[in-house]
Amino acid sequence: MKTSRRSFVGGVSAAAALSVSGVALAQKKYDDGATDKEIKIGHTNPYSGPASSYGVIGKCEEAYWKSVNERGGINGRMVKFVTMDDGYNPAKTVEVVRQMVEQDKVLCLFNTLGTPTNSAIHRYMNQKKVPQLYVSTGASKWGKYKEFPWTMGFQPDYHTEAVIYAKHILATVKDPKIGVLMQNDDYGKDYWEGFKEGLGKDVNKVVKHVTYETTDPTVDSQIIQLKDAGANVFFNIAIPKFAAQAIRKAADIGWKPIQYLNNVSSSVASTLKPAGLENSQGQITALYLMDPTDKQWNDNAEMKTWRAWMNKYMPGANQDDGNYIFAYAVSTLMEETLKRCGDTLTRENLMKQATSFKKYRVPLLLPGITVSTSPTDYYPIQSVQLARFKGETWELFGDIMSAEGS
Repeated sequence: MKTSRRSFVGGVSAAAALSVSGVALAQKKYDDGATDKEIKIGHTNPYSGPASSYGVIGKCEEAYWKSVNERGGINGRMVKFVTMDDGYNPAKTVEVVRQMVEQDKVLCLFNTLGTPTNSAIHRYMNQKKVPQLYVSTGASKWGKYKEFPWTMGFQPDYHTEAVIYAKHILATVKDPKIGVLMQNDDYGKDYWEGFKEGLGKDVNKVVKHVTYETTDPTVDSQIIQLKDAGANVFFNIAIPKFAAQAIRKAADIGWKPIQYLNNVSSSVASTLKPAGLENSQGQITALYLMDPTDKQWNDNAEMKTWRAWMNKYMPGANQDDGNYIFAYAVSTLMEETLKRCGDTLTRENLMKQATSFKKYRVPLLLPGITVSTSPTDYYPIQSVQLARFKGETWELFGDIMSAEGS
């Protein structure tokens, strides 16, 4: 199944890129944040606040760069990873990012987390011409290369993911009456717009659409409203804390719709266990990474490598938490991007390398999913596979679905 929002356009050929970089090998070139001995990259994460369950991503990335440095760094340079807590508060993100760019003088930002928080620094980073790479949010706007050439996402975009859910509902649910819970910000709206696009002329099948703020204590009243509206399908557009509350409340009040859970809350450890595994049965989501609770990957070489790495660098961490898989995977892509820069550690060259991946295999992506980018394609991963929660894990079903965007 395909949704056509973007068409892929080939970039510079590998041979041409190599010949250009070959000329530059003789002299080293640096921008702020890079020297003969060091590469400085910046990062923000909600180590506190309503999205603090994502804090493990930053901790895992910190450990990853430590492991890179223990292997000798990148082309002989040590990586200095500057990570700061923004509490999922856009105003705080602006403050700490300005400090990183103007005082710490980082070469780039890497995997800054959150749609509202990244939105707050989007224009600033592009005005400063500082790469905002592989942001930790799937909002479709990170692919707008014409307006924002210094910003790139990583994961499949929310819009496309929501289109896929909508089409699956229409194909499999007889007489759907859909209830939607949405975080009231750019992240929630991106999913909502995609969902409406996927429903098309059947958008009237949504019988109730409710929102919440990240400052709300619970979403209990919203779930009661969805049940009272007679919804038999529930699309849960929420971050882990609120997604778990929603699943639990639905069970508490005896509401049993078919439930679709957005990918950003698909972690068994941070969403489904807090919601109660017994309450989470039958949830449907879209995955692009291997889930650590899925036993089919136990003998997979990439999963074994990851577990050994986790045991060494993050002993005691909960390996059921898919956020660690995400952090490790995106960090390997960033490492490869920096490696490809060679001795030309300029911001321009960093973006050039980030936009030159062709079906590149990132560890822990689902088999058949790869990273491709070009100067006119800023969406690295555009494929997902649906999964249903059963027992204590996600079970994949159906084919890998890919989308080409605009």
